[in-house]
Amino acid sequence: MSSVIELVEAGFKKSAVVNVRSGDTVKVHQKIREGSKERVQIFQGLVIRTKRKGSHTSAIVVRRVANGVGVEKSFLLHSPLILKIEVVKRSKVRRNYLTYMRERTGKSARLTGVGFDARAVNDIRDETAIAEEEKIHEKAEVAHEIEAAKKAEAEKEVEAKVESIVKSHVATETTPEKQ
Repeated sequence: MSSVIELVEAGFKKSAVVNVRSGDTVKVHQKIREGSKERVQIFQGLVIRTKRKGSHTSAIVVRRVANGVGVEKSFLLHSPLILKIEVVKRSKVRRNYLTYMRERTGKSARLTGVGFDARAVNDIRDETAIAEEEKIHEKAEVAHEIEAAKKAEAEKEVEAKVESIVKSHVATETTPEKQ
């Protein structure tokens, strides 16, 4: 029975996920849908918690300070809305849940950095995420081309109106007026 559950869960897992730990500073590329438009938003901050590492419901909590206010977001690693996670900095920590970082500001909020190979950690080729990102860029390009075509058509109409007005104005100036 457990093998059937594992097979179903495996269908929802991404083929490759970056190894993220507590204490890492990460950039999370998240797909945002606003009405009919889609865009990619980047959220950069400190990972203060990792949950259920081996599961298809594995998640991270990322904290950042924006305009003096602490903002925490929870991201599911295998979510189709998460396009990419980049590890920017890796720090030395001895806990999984860094709640004490909420009270820290300034120099006391610094963590000791650890050298790591950023290229090796971040070099994950998830073909579906890459295809999704390309699809979003293609949609944006098509929308931009349509917008440019509409703008060019509107400019042609304005130019045609200006020409007709200029011709009618020139025609009225050249004909002698009755006095």
